[in-house]
Amino acid sequence: MFGKTTSTKTAEVQKNWVLIDANGLVVGRLATIIAMRLRGKHKPSYTPHMDDGDNIIVINADKVVFTGRKRDQKIYYHHTGFIGGIKERSAKFILEGRFPERIVEKAVERMLPRGPLGRKQLGNLRVYKGGEHPHVAQNPVTLDVASLNSKNVRSA
Repeated sequence: MFGKTTSTKTAEVQKNWVLIDANGLVVGRLATIIAMRLRGKHKPSYTPHMDDGDNIIVINADKVVFTGRKRDQKIYYHHTGFIGGIKERSAKFILEGRFPERIVEKAVERMLPRGPLGRKQLGNLRVYKGGEHPHVAQNPVTLDVASLNSKNVRSA
């Protein structure tokens, strides 16, 4: 009469490799899609305490866009650990700096649960600022995030 709830075992986990081109995509919308796929919530076999999400490769992370005036006004804070040691950087400063991929990494990290499982799932994310990636051997399947929703892309 009722369906049986199944719990995925470690041996049953099917991990796919997914490639996402972030060129022109809105940061927050991209991050929600990546976080959902890292957790495995897009699969019918989703189990909350298991790492059954996909491995995700993001290329062109330096070409992501913000909506509104967030590029200039959004501030990222971090604390040095010393008294009064709060530091701030604008999104524009980070995107034009040495590691623009950290914008995407931080957005996704803050959408994943904190704890050992969340850290393990974040390890399945690989972000590159250019169009090249060293994971060709894994034969990643391309996911066209732009075609999922018209709001995912923003023309400059």
